[in-house]
Amino acid sequence: MAVFKHTLDNGLTVLLQERHYAPVTTFWVWYRVGSRNEVPGITGIAHWAEHMLFKGSEAFPKGQIDRQIARSGGIMNGLTWLDFTTFLETLPADRIDLGLRIEADRMAKALFDPEEVALERTVIISERQGAENQPTFLLAEEVGAAAFRVHPYHHETIGDMVDLETITREQLWNHYQTYYGPNNAIAVAAGDFETPRMLERIEELFGRLPARSDPPRLVRPEPPQRGERRVNLEGPGNTSYLQVAYHAPAAGDPDFMPMTVLTTILTGAAGMNLFSSSPPNRSSRLYRALVETGVAVSLSGSMPAMLDPYLYQITATARTGNSPAQVEEAMDPEIERVLEQPISEAELETAIKQTKAQFAYSSESVTNQGYWLGYSAIVADTDWFESFPERLEAVTVQDVQRVARTHLRRSNRTVGHYLAQGGGNR
Repeated sequence: MAVFKHTLDNGLTVLLQERHYAPVTTFWVWYRVGSRNEVPGITGIAHWAEHMLFKGSEAFPKGQIDRQIARSGGIMNGLTWLDFTTFLETLPADRIDLGLRIEADRMAKALFDPEEVALERTVIISERQGAENQPTFLLAEEVGAAAFRVHPYHHETIGDMVDLETITREQLWNHYQTYYGPNNAIAVAAGDFETPRMLERIEELFGRLPARSDPPRLVRPEPPQRGERRVNLEGPGNTSYLQVAYHAPAAGDPDFMPMTVLTTILTGAAGMNLFSSSPPNRSSRLYRALVETGVAVSLSGSMPAMLDPYLYQITATARTGNSPAQVEEAMDPEIERVLEQPISEAELETAIKQTKAQFAYSSESVTNQGYWLGYSAIVADTDWFESFPERLEAVTVQDVQRVARTHLRRSNRTVGHYLAQGGGNR
């Protein structure tokens, strides 16, 4: 069924997709704020603020949201990433009102109790320390920081340790007051409901919340890269890694769809949303060149749809005894081949089918339908999601070679090596 779109007087965008396949409804609220809105000194503040919105209000004291959702037979979650912060509840259709009440309350009446802020500081610092035990996190952080010199995609959503140690309760509160207004949010419902009644209830709960001042927009476009960049890390463990990141088009760019097909050809059709994963695609070119030859033991590729131009990242785990340089040496001829020789029509057709299948898997549940409506509204618009299969089908062999030559240039990439130094597994 078509997506119903409406904007409340206070600026809240409402997206409703009525589907009566099962007696289940999902409700999401998306905020146009993520780590892209941060500057040095407060990196990680969006993620920390998201945590605080689970720490209670007068209507829903600490722990009550979890218990009430569980008693109602539902699930809930929250997520902060580069372009957004979002919260969701999926419940039996006759109990979805609980999700609406939680989110309306969360939008305006979170407490940010000083004791809870202090307790959560230790949790988030521990989360950062846990990530630092993973070589792939350390490598991705270094590669991202080298690839982006200007744009705030430069830093990880978890934030820098020095900022996590010093951010204050006042800064967290100001972040909440700045970005969590209805005029900076998108409410999404998908599933078993009647659209007029759902809209009426959203009006009742959210329409009374006052709009806030328009939040500042941090606009710092990344300048073109003028040459290949390289980073080398050393650390404990017995496994070395290679990551190669090419600057890639934003979701709304006409090049995004041909690049998506190209990434499927090179590294396989990746999971299409942040809650999904996909098995390794053994037919992809780089899997055959790296894993089947024994140079690497695993390979993955990622090119998420983003509001601004981001990265196509290729990550390979070197086989014991092999170096990242050896993996890179085996990878580069395959990249050169796709620049010099057009792919075949049969390869194009297979890649489109594989990508469409992953897209279908990632949007088949009610929860994932709510995810895609909100996500696409953040990075482009709802038509982006609805027209995805048709735009994918329109990609041609010539499109794929054009975007390969545009984006997979050596001067457009950052190469990272993680060199294991032994001394235990990390």
